Amino acid sequence: MLQSVPAAPAMRLSVVIPAFNEEGNIRRLIEETFAAVADPLLGEVIVVDDASDDGTGAEVKALIPQFGALRYVRHGRRTGQSAALRTGVRCAAFTTIATMDGDGQNDPHDIPRLYARLGAPGEEPALVGGLRASRQDKGSRKAASRFANWLRDKVLADGCPDTGCGLKVYHRDAYLELPYFSSMHRYLPALFLTYGHEVAYEPVNDRPRLAGVSKYTNVGRALIGLYDLVGVSWLRKRTLITPVAEDVAGTACLVSRRGSAA
Repeated sequence: MLQSVPAAPAMRLSVVIPAFNEEGNIRRLIEETFAAVADPLLGEVIVVDDASDDGTGAEVKALIPQFGALRYVRHGRRTGQSAALRTGVRCAAFTTIATMDGDGQNDPHDIPRLYARLGAPGEEPALVGGLRASRQDKGSRKAASRFANWLRDKVLADGCPDTGCGLKVYHRDAYLELPYFSSMHRYLPALFLTYGHEVAYEPVNDRPRLAGVSKYTNVGRALIGLYDLVGVSWLRKRTLITPVAEDVAGTACLVSRRGSAA
């Protein structure tokens, strides 16, 4: 059931949707998002087109006259989902980000519920991730995903049972603190934890893809995942976040990572 949101939310959302060759999916997803995440919560929807060579861009641009808060950003060449997400977050006008995959398998009706669990600005949790309760992918993909999540948790111990779910809500400034690398979107919970933040999870709906094909294969995903897993494990071990105290007029004052008194 869709959870109601406050009449005047403390944080408006920038919804960021990366898309590559999602003709037949992206128009429907945009229309659903504006219907499911209404004012005053929804601030804008940003579609980042990762150099699609189909009608993705045309579908998005055709909706701009209808939805004034819709923005279309296009990469000059294909650089991947993590790059598209980062582009959208950097372009965002609001301090709270919600992300979804462009294939329409994420349900925008879940966004307000994830938002409701997010901490206020400067408070925790700084990220709320979706957990797909009933995966709609074929059996081989679900089995590969279960193994990948098990292996990742053994190595990273991040407590995330579904890192591949594209539906997440988080604080923009916390995300922009993180080191950028290709495929980082699969490791956001571990990275947020590494940088001293708390994360939470909520069950979300998962829907079948209605058009197009997946951009990943099981083998390709596994090879990239193993390579990245080693790198993220190294990064976590080499990252040190420590509290800093400044003595002000003889009084110790804790200073947060962002330099403000806490």
